[in-house]
Amino acid sequence: MTDSKYFTNNKKGEIFELKNELNSDKKERKKEAVKKVIASMTVGKDVSALFPDVINCMQTDNLELKKLVYLYLMNYAKSQPDMAIMAVNTFVKDCDDSNPLIRALAVRTMGCIRVDKITEYMCEPLRKCLKDEDPYVRKTAAVSVAKLYDINAQLVEDQGFLDSLKDLLSDSNPMVVANAVAALSEIMETSSTASQVVDVNTQIINKLLTALNECTEWGQVFILDAVSNYDPKDEREAQSICERITPRLAHANSAIVLSSVKVIMKLIEMMDPNSEVVSMLVKKLAPPMVTLLSAEQETQYVALRNINLIVQKRPDILKTEMKVFFVKYNDPIYVKLEKLDIMIRLTNQSNIAQVLAELKEYATEVDVDFVRKSVRAIGRCAIKVEQAAERCVSTLLDLIQTKVNYVVQEAIVVIKDIFRKYPNKYESIISTLCENLDTLDEPEAKASMVWIIGEYAERIDNADELLEGFLEGFQDENTQVQLQLLTAIVKLFLKRPTDTQELVQQVLSLATQDSDNPDLRDRGYIYWRLLSTDPAAAKDVVLAEKPLISEETDLIEPTLLDELICHISSLASVYHKPPNAFVEGRAGSLVRRVLPKSHVASSDANQETVAQSPAAATQSQPPVSVVIPGVVDSLIGDLLDMDINPPMYHQQGYNMQQSNTPIPPSNDMDLLGEGLDSLLGGVQGSGLDGSGSEALGGLRDIFGLAQSASYIPPQEVWLTAAKGKGLEVSGTFSRKGGQMFMELTLTNKALQPLMGFATQFNKNSFAISPAQPLNVTSLMPNQSLNVSILLSAVGQVQKMEPLNNLQVAIKNNISVFYFSCLIPVHVLFVEDGEMEKRTFLATWKDIPVQNEVQYEIKNVQHNADTVSQKLRNNNVFTVAKRNVEGQDMLYQSIKLTNGIWVLTELKIQPGNQNFMLSLKSRAADVYPVIQQSYETILHA
Repeated sequence: MTDSKYFTNNKKGEIFELKNELNSDKKERKKEAVKKVIASMTVGKDVSALFPDVINCMQTDNLELKKLVYLYLMNYAKSQPDMAIMAVNTFVKDCDDSNPLIRALAVRTMGCIRVDKITEYMCEPLRKCLKDEDPYVRKTAAVSVAKLYDINAQLVEDQGFLDSLKDLLSDSNPMVVANAVAALSEIMETSSTASQVVDVNTQIINKLLTALNECTEWGQVFILDAVSNYDPKDEREAQSICERITPRLAHANSAIVLSSVKVIMKLIEMMDPNSEVVSMLVKKLAPPMVTLLSAEQETQYVALRNINLIVQKRPDILKTEMKVFFVKYNDPIYVKLEKLDIMIRLTNQSNIAQVLAELKEYATEVDVDFVRKSVRAIGRCAIKVEQAAERCVSTLLDLIQTKVNYVVQEAIVVIKDIFRKYPNKYESIISTLCENLDTLDEPEAKASMVWIIGEYAERIDNADELLEGFLEGFQDENTQVQLQLLTAIVKLFLKRPTDTQELVQQVLSLATQDSDNPDLRDRGYIYWRLLSTDPAAAKDVVLAEKPLISEETDLIEPTLLDELICHISSLASVYHKPPNAFVEGRAGSLVRRVLPKSHVASSDANQETVAQSPAAATQSQPPVSVVIPGVVDSLIGDLLDMDINPPMYHQQGYNMQQSNTPIPPSNDMDLLGEGLDSLLGGVQGSGLDGSGSEALGGLRDIFGLAQSASYIPPQEVWLTAAKGKGLEVSGTFSRKGGQMFMELTLTNKALQPLMGFATQFNKNSFAISPAQPLNVTSLMPNQSLNVSILLSAVGQVQKMEPLNNLQVAIKNNISVFYFSCLIPVHVLFVEDGEMEKRTFLATWKDIPVQNEVQYEIKNVQHNADTVSQKLRNNNVFTVAKRNVEGQDMLYQSIKLTNGIWVLTELKIQPGNQNFMLSLKSRAADVYPVIQQSYETILHA
């Protein structure tokens, strides 16, 4: 009978029975009891009460029983740390056992017990096992060092275990070497300081390569990854390493193949690109990658994602292997799309014919997503291979004739790009495209067709009628189509002004008066201003010659590509993102890897290039900064010598052309006559000066005529109708004109009128209270009302949790209702919070170093100037800005309504979307809400 019987025992009083059995004198009965305990633990029962009884079973020579007890111990040691110490003596004794299996089992289990009190007792047994005569014990101990480092890194460094691991790299047993490499790799990824202790040199690399042939598969992967991080001294050493690794390309394990490819791809960079060695290596790389495409579908996908990177770096490796990327009928969609992408990257003049034939065949498949991608791929081929552009256009026309809706729409989208790439060459097909106008229902296809009509309006006799047809449903169109339609009609007007004046007035009215979209509205105002002031400037701007589309618009940026090549066979190569974009909490993994310097330039020239290149400076700096008090003070010390340049948009006027002359507010020309002025009712004369008109609000922001308002968070429901007996309260907070407001939307979802409204705030951290009553007389059923309440900071203070919590009571004729909300703290930042530079420096030095706290702000997609302006709009003032080794540093001051000052340092690393924020204040309680404010503003 199997051990499954232990999982079916559900007796009452089972714990008591097990306790008796565990203390039995009979070994077999004791082992049976432990098995029952492990079975109960496995199915989720709490058997921690048996901890001391199970621990007593450790004193045994039976290996099976000892394993079971150790398994129990690993599970419950963390919840019973005091009792777990009872097992320490047994561990120490087992580490001296004559049986190497027991010694290894003991040291492995000690590494898995994550209890701080036990770690210090683990050092001596671990040190013995690292020098054990049996290789099985040594390899187990090597992994235990990595586990111990994860629990207590300082202890490992102080006890010299890193040196012991380094010694194991020279071990005679290849498995010990592999485990030592794996442990060191794990440690170096966890801590950037450990890499300074372990200096990988030529001698160590030779030992690793020697052990490579006798390791298990995963041992080989660890060794290859370690070799990939080594930079050879010269080309000769690089060639030698490649020669010893090349046989791994024929391995059956795909992970070993990809790891070998990674090493060779990296080392090729150090060799003369014209040498025979490089040519030979390039030829050897193709077959193993082709072989990977015959594996199961998931492995195929991983291989294809890696091949995609390799093809971008060295397209010559697979240039003759086009056919292996042809799609099979039974490929899953993710494999099909990846193959399609690689096919386009490998397309050239010699193979375009067979590629086009394949793509045309794919366009008749039943999978809609795949068909769309195939049609787009034909367009990409036309842009990439100029000699085949005409054949591609002909193929697209054939597909349009099929009248399949989604095929037609994708074809129109790519034909727009072909027109951009080859102007005045294929315009004869426009009439064919116009025949399909009625079938278009997707925004991108509509926008592309509108662009084509606007761009070639002078060649289309009925262009005005076609665009007017789109205009009829303007409000229902997608924003992308609306923007394109606005631009197309303005283009048409500039080309044929006599008979399209009414049409342009109509679209400008729709864009500026009837639209809530700020992008559309502001573009409409800009076009109106251009047309009204300077038609020549309007033509130069709207009808300007467009840059041609590049061959490959989706290539990965070269610096990032080099980094991803160093991460082949890892998740980074599947995501096509560097590890620091998706790995959190591992300092070592944030250090960027780069390919070695190319052979093509002298070493001196390379050093000079690295010194001058911002990209190189970026790579040398780890994204996560460490605050060193002395260094910070020295950086701050130079603040007094710096000026902050005002942003460009604070200058008066706006330069639409290359000239330095701002557009004058002319009143003597109105290209559209008085018809356009009537669109902006209330604007006097031509209205070009923008004085006093709210209609030009969006335009005034664009031209720098008004300061941008602070960020207002979207409204949230604070009181639901269910809790408010029919009254629903939504709200947010804002800061306008130096004053705070609570913006409320009151909705009556009851069947009776609500009246007699009043509100009151509880004591809070910032003394916020209403400065005026809630001015609502009555609220009828199904009626909503927007109310703005002026706030002041003269109430009573009581520290809340969280600090920005506000408790509100609102009364009406039904009852009194209570709710709480969070004040966005940036509305409490006052306008006089800009500190003078000398005061900032003195205050920063005066605040103790222990008051400084750091936060990481992630995924901010702005540069330093944009960040500075966004924060300034919310009363976070940049006192000084400096650049240190390619890293922008913003020093900023904030003053809250209660008089608390907060000083900040924001570190912005170009190319890295994670910023480091350092805060200093005498009131450390405000740090979390200040950090939250930065997050809110920068992600708004």
